[in-house]
Parts: sequence; C-alpha cells; structure tokens
Amino acid sequence: MPSQLITALIAQESSSGGSGAIIQLGILLLIPFAMYFFMIRPQRRRMREQQELQRSIEVGDEVITTSGVYGVITGEDGDSRFWLEIDDDVQIRIARAAVSGKASLDEDDGDDDADDAVAAPTADDA
Repeated sequence: MPSQLITALIAQESSSGGSGAIIQLGILLLIPFAMYFFMIRPQRRRMREQQELQRSIEVGDEVITTSGVYGVITGEDGDSRFWLEIDDDVQIRIARAAVSGKASLDEDDGDDDADDAVAAPTADDA
C-alpha cells in the first residue's frame, strides 16, 4: 500500500511539473542554515563572551553571581574557585563558573535613590 502511495505522488509531481518539488526541496535545505545563523551561532558567541569574562575576573572586582548575589572578589582558591565577600567579614567560596558578570557601582547608586523615594508617610501626607 505505501509503495502505491509513493508512486502516485511521484506521478502527480511529474505531471504538474518539477518546479514545485524543487522549491520545497530548497526550503527544506535552507532550514538547517537558518537555524545555524539564528540560533547556534549567537549562542556560541554568548558562551565565548561568558568564558572570556570568567577568565578576566581578578581580586578586587565587584561581581554578580548567577544566583543574583553581589560581592567583591577577595581571593582565589585554586583555578576554579574564588572567595566572594558579600558583606563586612562575610565571605563565601564560589565557583568561577558561577560568576555571571561584573557589577558596576552605578547600578548600586540607582537602587539607593529608589529606596529614598519610598519614604514613610509624614503628617502632611495624611
């Protein structure tokens, strides 16, 4: 039964002209190229940039981890680990791969302004 279906499809294609089949084949061949350029290539670039960032981390850098913890690198513990100071005299040991980026001091300044904007209501507000 399946072979009859295949021969019927081939006969239909040959009678309607081969241009439709060529276009469909061309589209099917373009899909892997499109996936490479729109998905795989950008992901590889992001991975390469992340690895370069993790290699460039040094003692004294302010960083943010993948879990959202901000801190300052205070020391290295081997090739793949750091000591991260997250508060005064509070240090944790993290993996180099856990660093998601360098934090800038400008980001912290913006948070302080937001805290000031949410002030306790005064007698004049009532």
